[in-house]
Amino acid sequence: MANGPAPFSEIGKRARDLLYKDYNFDHKFSLSIPSSTGLGLTATGLKRDKFFVGDLNTLYKSGNVTVDVKVNTDSNVSTKVTLNDVSLSHSKKVALSFNIPDHKSGKLDVQYLHPHAAIDSGIGLNPAPKLELSAAIGSKDISMGAEVGFDTTSASFSTYNAGIAFNKPDFSATLMRADKGQSLKASYIHYVDRPDGLTVAAELAHKLSSSENRFTFGTSQSIDPKTVLKTRFSDDGKAAFQCQRAWRPNSLITLSAEYDSKKIIGSPAKFGLALSLKP
Repeated sequence: MANGPAPFSEIGKRARDLLYKDYNFDHKFSLSIPSSTGLGLTATGLKRDKFFVGDLNTLYKSGNVTVDVKVNTDSNVSTKVTLNDVSLSHSKKVALSFNIPDHKSGKLDVQYLHPHAAIDSGIGLNPAPKLELSAAIGSKDISMGAEVGFDTTSASFSTYNAGIAFNKPDFSATLMRADKGQSLKASYIHYVDRPDGLTVAAELAHKLSSSENRFTFGTSQSIDPKTVLKTRFSDDGKAAFQCQRAWRPNSLITLSAEYDSKKIIGSPAKFGLALSLKP
């Protein structure tokens, strides 16, 4: 909902995207072919070391129904059928997904968005399903929530996290209890009022069991209207940068590099190139 809280999975997403999104240290290529009939095709290839993997994704939209089918180089087929806005009073989304040949991969997801709550639930469609539930309450400015996952096979909780977020147009701050309650994560992102759109973000993670702390800091800014430069620094001695340029409408070329000052064996530097084409 416009003024309601975002789903629990969105808590801290702004900072995570700036710090980690699109950083790629392999060679990646994707070609997207949209269609006015509602059928879109996307082919993706990834070369990692000496191995090459790829997939072909078909997306079909008709009204409030979306069908997403993906085939990869291992001959696995994954399908997801989504029905949006099935409720007139509030936003509701139902999705059914399954993989072939894995007959135990079927899953049903339901999302419900209310002016004061956002609820996501999922259940595996097999004799011993995994149950997932997440919920957030509040508003678009401040929200809190939690998620749990229960494995009926082992009769144990596979996931339980909680968090709170405070959002404003120029900044967002979050605090998470993650990793089954074993970690505390705080993140902050600030949009500086500058012509180049400078944005800074930081993430601090503290492991309760070992008292280990991790700190990551990053920035993003526009070099020109078509080029965005991102940087990332962490307390483990790693420094990374990313340069992404829209060399034509909807087509991006992304160069990523990372230097590990503490790496003794092997090259301390990694490089990656990603090309995304959309005619």
